Formats: sequence, structure tokens, C-alpha cells
Amino acid sequence: MGLFDEIKKKLSHEFIDIVEWLDQSNDTIVHRFERYQNEIKNGAKLVVREGQQAVFVNEGQLADVFTPGTYELTTKNLPILATLKGWKYGFNSPFKAEVYFVNTRLFTDEKWGTKNPVMLSDSRFGLTEIRAFGTYSYRISDPGTFVVNIVGTDGNFTNYEVNEHLKSLIVTRFTDTVGEANLPLELYAANTTELSETCREVMSPEFGRVGIELEKFYIENVSMPEELKKEIFEYSRLDKLDMSKLAQFKAAKAMEAAASNEGGTAGAGMGMGMGFVLAQQMGSMMAQPQAAAQAAPASPPVPVAVSYFYAVGGQQQGPVPFDRLKELFAARSINRDTLIWKQGLDGWTPLSEVAELKSFLGGNTPPPLPGA
Repeated sequence: MGLFDEIKKKLSHEFIDIVEWLDQSNDTIVHRFERYQNEIKNGAKLVVREGQQAVFVNEGQLADVFTPGTYELTTKNLPILATLKGWKYGFNSPFKAEVYFVNTRLFTDEKWGTKNPVMLSDSRFGLTEIRAFGTYSYRISDPGTFVVNIVGTDGNFTNYEVNEHLKSLIVTRFTDTVGEANLPLELYAANTTELSETCREVMSPEFGRVGIELEKFYIENVSMPEELKKEIFEYSRLDKLDMSKLAQFKAAKAMEAAASNEGGTAGAGMGMGMGFVLAQQMGSMMAQPQAAAQAAPASPPVPVAVSYFYAVGGQQQGPVPFDRLKELFAARSINRDTLIWKQGLDGWTPLSEVAELKSFLGGNTPPPLPGA
């Protein structure tokens, strides 16, 4: 083998002519194509498979992005890189650039959950705590933005690393969303579908800023402390049950429990007697408010103020109350012959003929004694 053949063989190992990535892990999000200090040959073949995109980065700057397909790397196919490198008239020599292959398939059934309880304020139960967990699905929608903002110089970026970033974002936005929803506490568990969709809408813009599309978001369970859950159940039952029926039910249960106690016939009789007493006591307790309501005397009707109309110079005046009419009579603005009307009179009547107004005329003076 001659000297020139050795040089050609050496050069063929230094210059890369095929750029591709075969994913064997199914867990890698971003893989940096390793050049091992070698340069990419002018006219090299770039192979981007389905579910991938190739991102070229030059000295930390985003250059060209390739969708699935096979390409010959020239200045025609690398317009941004050519501009960054200053290739005005094309290039014939090998070049250096970072190439990142991004996995764009849909990643499903990813888990999320609240590491710490979420504090909520409820109008009935005060400050409470809930926990939640579920699943979500995502894909890389903008590989260039994702590589620049998330990956950086990481040569092998995995699904685990992405999830660690996303879970923190999910829990933060979930906490904000349930806090602003201001729902009754028991409705969080009963409305997981609506709450899931609301959370997805709130989180999607945050994911989009780093090049990720949140495809699905599910809340599978919302839990709370057991003692609080029991309080909610009791509250719900009391809100729905007829209290008199509840008293009868509890009395019957007490009789049944007493009758089942040990002690033979005497014990059974005592148990039944206690049950009857308890039933009577509870029945009387329920009847007391009703009896009190029935025994309470009816309050007298509220008196209605009487208004009077009067005529002066052929013009209707009023209405005025009794005291004002008395003042007008004392000031001689009206007299005994002034026509008066109030509700209940058949027509306009002289003041002197209206029963309650006769007191204006000095009718309180007693008549002479008989035989005087």
C-alpha cells in the first residue's frame, strides 16, 4: 500500500460521511451525535428517521432543524449554518457542528403526584389538606427551542430528566388551579374530569414555552385525611336526612343492641325497656320544638297608620297622618266643616262627622248632670 493510500485511509476515518441515530433505549429524548473530534464531510448524508428531528447547533447558537428524511449536507441544506460560518460562496471542506437528534414521539402514562399536601381553605371545615396524583402524556413539539432551553450541552438527555422538570411545574400549577377553583371540598374528588381539563389548559402555555406539548393530563385521585372524610360524609348525610326519621332509626338500633346483650330474658327485657325509654326521650325532644311553636301565643297585628285627605278651596290636599291633621285644625287651616276622606269612608265627609276627629271640637267636655 502506497503513501497516498495511507493518507486517504486516515482521512476517511477523520471525516464523517453519515450522520444518523438508532435509538435502542426507547427512553432517550435527546442524543448528541458524537464526532470524537472528527469533522463532518461536505456532502455527507444525514438520515433522520420517523419520530426524530435533527438540530444543528453552532458554537451555542441554534442553526438548522431537519424533519424526517435523507439529506445531503451542503450550503443549500444548511442555510442558517452557512450564514453563521460565513460561507458566502459555498464550502468544499469538512465542517464542525453539534448535531442533536430529538425524539418526537408521544410519551404516555407518565406519573405525577403531590409530594407534600396541598393546603386549602374551606368555608365549613377551615384549613384542610389534600393530596392528588395522576398521569400525563407529552411530546417534543419544537425541538430547537427544547434543545436550547432545556438540554443545553447534555449529550444524552433522558425521559427521566424531562419528567423531573415537568413534575415540579405540574404540581405548582395544580396547586394554583385548585386554590383558585374555590370549590366545596368534597367536589374536588367528584369533578376530576373537569378539573383535569382546566389544569391542562393552564399548564399548556408553560410547557409550550420550552418546546413541549402537553397532550393529555389526568387527575386519577384526590384524597384527604380520613377524619376529614368522615366529617364530610356525616355533614352530607345530615343535610339530606329527615331528623325525626334519624331519631327513630337510632332508637331502633339502640333497642336492637340492648336486646342482644348477655343476661337472658331479664337482660332482653331491660334492653327493650331502655330502648323504649330512649325512643320516647328522642321523640319528645323532636316534638318539643313543634309543641313550643304551637303553644306560643300569636302576636297581635302591626297597627296600620291612617292617612287623611282634606279639601281646601276646592283642592284636594294630603295625605297626612292624624297628628298633622290635628295641627292644621289648631292653626285654623281647616275647620269642622272641612271635607275629609280616608280609606273606609263612602265619600267626602265633614270633619265634625268623622268619629275619631270629633275630639278636635272639644267634645271631651261632659254633658250637664241630670236634674241639674
